[in-house]
Parts: sequence; structure tokens; C-alpha cells
Amino acid sequence: MTSGPVSGLSSSWDPSYRIRFDEAGPDGRLRTSGFMRYAQDLAWQHSTGLGFGRSWYAERGLTWLVRAAELVILDPPEMGTTLAARTSIAGIRRVFARRHGEFWLADGGRAGWVDTDWVLIDARGGPTRIPPIFAEAFGEGAPLPSIGRVTLPDAPAAAAQLQLRVRPHELDPYDHANNAIYLDWLEEAILASGETDARSAIERRPRRYRMEFALAAEAGAELESEVWRDGDGWSCRLRSAGAGPDRFRARLDAGEDMEEAQAR
Repeated sequence: MTSGPVSGLSSSWDPSYRIRFDEAGPDGRLRTSGFMRYAQDLAWQHSTGLGFGRSWYAERGLTWLVRAAELVILDPPEMGTTLAARTSIAGIRRVFARRHGEFWLADGGRAGWVDTDWVLIDARGGPTRIPPIFAEAFGEGAPLPSIGRVTLPDAPAAAAQLQLRVRPHELDPYDHANNAIYLDWLEEAILASGETDARSAIERRPRRYRMEFALAAEAGAELESEVWRDGDGWSCRLRSAGAGPDRFRARLDAGEDMEEAQAR
């Protein structure tokens, strides 16, 4: 894997990734969650490359947490091929920054894109205003609306339910379930629903995922997911077991009307 500032500028970062055997699913292509893993890695490469590594944040009691994301899958790369990627700051607003990530296949075709909303957290665990140094180093981007949200109705009685538990290998360096794991859980829950078109929904191209990470899930947390068909797609709510608070809300759009998503 190689990386470096684009044309010597700090506003973007453009590594490439070779799709490993363990990153591909039964269809031989990068799993959906792989795009989120790359998006996180891109963000940390960019930050570290400009001098804002983990130690810089630790000394100041700061950290970034993902609160929302919109991911569009256009053409997942095949195992063994190389994926070109780029990340840049789409905008900064008070306590959160939005990153835009792009992914391209070896032939130049687009594999997908992702917008990720990162919130800056202080040592008390609460959101804190982003220091001006970040806009100076990464660029301010464009004005942003509010942070991404996913609003869901109550699950219908026919919603499929699945019991989940946060396992040790699903934890990230912050000791909670990594954001990409939620995508694995979402697709697992859809498949477990038993609907005849469940697999086609998570393999359709293009498709779009809208996600809100409401509350981090710690090691060993017992969780319950509810998924249900919702128009041309699926809705999902993940909460603490026993009707506890929402941890994750998501919507998968797998319909035919995806022109806007492809154009982004």
C-alpha cells in the first residue's frame, strides 16, 4: 500500500489497496464493510500524514468518532485487484467534520463513494469544538447542513429479529465495536430474515446505505436487531438487549432509482 499527499497538497490523500483474500465474500468481491474499513483507514492516514497521529490526540484528550455515514456501492472490486482511493474534507461545522471518500477500479471505473461524519470528542466523552488548526491543515471544505441522521418508524410486528453480541475480534483501538462491523451485522440480519430476495438486496449494484451510529457498543454488549422490508429497500434498528437504547439505525436502498447516488 502506498500513500501521500495529492500533488503535494494537504487537502486530499490518495492511497491504493490490494483486495486481500480475507476481505472478499463468496462472490469474490470486496465485502460492503470493506469500504467502511478503507474509509476509516484513509482518514487516519491523512491525519497522521499531516502530523495528527494517535499520540497528538492522546496528549490533548481528543478523539474522533464516526456518527453517521452514507455509502454507495457501484462496482465492488474483485479479490487480488487494486483499488485506488482518495479522501478529503467535505466540510467542517462546529464539532463535526464530513469526509468524502472515492474509490476507483483499475480500469478507471468508480467502485463507490462514502461520506462520513466524524465528531470530535474531548476527555469527558462529550463533543467539543474543532480547533481552527484543522481547517488550516486540511481545508474547510463547503458549508455543511446538520450531521447525518436516520429516522425510522417503529418496527412492524413482522420485523425479523436477531440476537448479537460484541465479540473481542470486533473491537477497534477505542475498545468498542468498529463502525464497519455494524454493516456486517446489518447484512447478516437481512440474510437471516429468510426473505427470498434478501441476498439479491445486499448484492445489487448500485445500492446505498445510510447509517447513524447512535451509541457505541462495548465489548460483550448484548444486542438485538430488527430488520424489515421498507419500500424498495430495508430498514434496520440495533439496540441494547431488553428494549434498551438504540445503538445503530440504518436504511439500505436497493431500488432501481439510483441515478442521484451514482452522480455524486
